[in-house]
Amino acid sequence: MRWCAVPLGALGALVVGLVAAGWRPLLDLDSRLAARLHTAALRHPAWTDANRILTDWVWDPWTMRLVLAAAVGWLLWHRAWPAALWCAGTAAVAAGVQQVLKAAIGRDRPGWERPVDSAEYAAMPSGHAMTAAVTCVLLLWLLRGHGVRGAVWGAAVAVAGVSALGVGFTRVWLGVHWPTDVAAGTLLGAALALGALALWPRYALRARPPKTATSSGSSKGRFSSRHREQDTTPGSTSSSPSK
Repeated sequence: MRWCAVPLGALGALVVGLVAAGWRPLLDLDSRLAARLHTAALRHPAWTDANRILTDWVWDPWTMRLVLAAAVGWLLWHRAWPAALWCAGTAAVAAGVQQVLKAAIGRDRPGWERPVDSAEYAAMPSGHAMTAAVTCVLLLWLLRGHGVRGAVWGAAVAVAGVSALGVGFTRVWLGVHWPTDVAAGTLLGAALALGALALWPRYALRARPPKTATSSGSSKGRFSSRHREQDTTPGSTSSSPSK
């Protein structure tokens, strides 16, 4: 996973760096794309209303956090403490990084004579895009760790992809972000989550419970700390002894 995290993080950092440095070609492209979408938003109010519903309810950061919190609660219910704490910690770190970057960059949001929506705080990176990327990566990891494959896995990947990219589109369509804001948020969010998951095996080994006499009780999935054959793949908390 770290091989995906590194290039994504580097690309996200490049976007942030170019915007912070005021690289005119990128800023001009930002302005043109944002202006075109804003014009379209004014011409198609029904579609604008639909985007507002998606961004405020379906893909809102708090909606994403609630979904992830439900997954964490499920893990805790099944005593998969390490995986639950790892997901919650990753989401918390991402939220902190997001706010630090917003304050450090201090980029103004687009300003329009006829705005169709409004938002607070600095523009870069997009909190909606970054939160969605982190949440989608973590949820896919949990599903994969529970053995989800085939058509269900394909559907989950499709939903995650549409969510991560779709929320960015809604933010630019509604005129509250520049395209590079959502690009940076998506790239940095995915990179942060993938980087955290790349460190998971090492953390899982440290967090494994001491060996005790096992009973015949069953466990719910590979994330349970009670599983008798866990390894360091996503969701496990112990490794099998070497032979």
